[in-house]
Amino acid sequence: QVQLVESGGGSVQPGGSLRLSCAASGFSFSASAMGWYRQLPGKQRELVAGISSGGSTNYADSVRGRFSISRDNAQKTVYLQMNSLKPDDTAVYYCKREQIDGVVMPYWGKGTLVTVSS
Repeated sequence: QVQLVESGGGSVQPGGSLRLSCAASGFSFSASAMGWYRQLPGKQRELVAGISSGGSTNYADSVRGRFSISRDNAQKTVYLQMNSLKPDDTAVYYCKREQIDGVVMPYWGKGTLVTVSS
């Protein structure tokens, strides 16, 4: 029932921009903290940006100032605006519903590939 569907990935040149979208369904989106994660080649999955139900945000040091997470509760969608992209941003990007211990289980989307190259 719960679904998270990422879109907006693709290929972009260094210095370019891309906006990822994550469309949610099957749960109370407005009450849920959401996150964007990425998995770089040969590395563990890492948090990129998070946004609380109230709209507060946090970012990985590597993307702070370049990326921006936002949400549209009416559309049940969370976005990741990525600017000044670098080759080392190349990764599969995943949308996640964050867990609340004993209340809500985490849920992951299937991911969308972002490739930054000349």
